[in-house]
Amino acid sequence: QVQLVESGGGLVQAGGSLRLSCVASGRTFSTSAMGWFRQGPGKEREFVATIDWLARTNYADSVKGRFTISRDKAKNTVYLQMNSLKPEDTAVYYCAASARPIATAGAEYSYWGQGTQVTVSS
Repeated sequence: QVQLVESGGGLVQAGGSLRLSCVASGRTFSTSAMGWFRQGPGKEREFVATIDWLARTNYADSVKGRFTISRDKAKNTVYLQMNSLKPEDTAVYYCAASARPIATAGAEYSYWGQGTQVTVSS
């Protein structure tokens, strides 16, 4: 059974940083894309960042230059370093893993974590 477990969320002041982690178990995702999505209060889920099987990255315009996605294939783990956080970054952040080597849209991801709350105070 595949499981994705996120950690690292919390409450931080605007301008601060957080590092989210997502550990996958049940299968290896070394040849798969992994990504982060988020859902803010009253909003639909949106794409944040993705990293493909060759470690190429893609980001939503709203987080470019502030967030960095990375992965450790040996640990089956993906990270999201979030710097210069803004109140509008407040959301539940979800880790996702695809069966494909490259994926961006949410529909291309087959596995999802339960989410971790990130709250940025002004």
